[in-house]
Amino acid sequence: MTAWFKRKEKGIQTATEEKKDTPKGLWYKSPTGKIVESEVLAKNFYVSPEDDYHVRIGSKEYFEILFDDNKFKELDGKLTSKDPLKFEDTKKYSDRLKAAQKKTGLNDAVRTAVGKSVGKDLVVACMDFSFIGGSMGSVVGEKIARAIDHSIKKKIPFLMISKSGGARMMEAAISLMQLAKTSAKLAQLAEAKIPYISLCTDPTTGGTTASYAMLGDITISEPGALIGFAGPRVVKEATGKELPKDFQTAEFLLEHGFLDFIVHRSQLKKKINLYIDLIQNNPVRSEKAS
Repeated sequence: MTAWFKRKEKGIQTATEEKKDTPKGLWYKSPTGKIVESEVLAKNFYVSPEDDYHVRIGSKEYFEILFDDNKFKELDGKLTSKDPLKFEDTKKYSDRLKAAQKKTGLNDAVRTAVGKSVGKDLVVACMDFSFIGGSMGSVVGEKIARAIDHSIKKKIPFLMISKSGGARMMEAAISLMQLAKTSAKLAQLAEAKIPYISLCTDPTTGGTTASYAMLGDITISEPGALIGFAGPRVVKEATGKELPKDFQTAEFLLEHGFLDFIVHRSQLKKKINLYIDLIQNNPVRSEKAS
């Protein structure tokens, strides 16, 4: 007697042209193992509804969340990095740049834009981790500096969204100079009495933490974000000590006074504009204004 589950014919019988691939990106699995539809995730501000995990997103998604009707004007969008040091490791830096631009559709690791948020103008500089780990190169520093100049000239509040692995090693000292450059620009912003909100997202590390990420009039973060200078593994090896639970998480930093608030992504637009209104001593706007 032949078992019903045995194949009558060997091999795959479906013709190649009739095979159907499962479309990519339909589902997302959070680190805790929760499965969520990509469409549901997008409608939920890219936060997993079951475990509240904040998925890493880039400038495209943050602009959608923050700008009214996703309308904005991008600033210095065509600025791209050069290779002044002719740097080469396993690959030429110039080739890495071309590959990153092709893969991400971005020109560098930060995008800057101006638009209405809850009815009032806001300048936003948002880093993209997908572009060489959100590393700080000369273009990142220059675009942030120019965005701050725009804020000063037009007297518009400035929001910096950090998401970075730190300095871009392929630009060596040129990359490190961006720490001083952006910090000096933020000092000018402060002198002009224009609000600066710093939003630290996962991860905010290295030179980013050592400069603009920690210089906000109000410094906020998303839940669970990794924030620090060196990573936990490096700190553990350097100190030779066991690290506290939740070390370098947003919650740990809030408890130890490095952050002012932790803000859920669904509340970002509302809270950021609330802080700006409070700093400027203006009537508090409601999201209906947008």
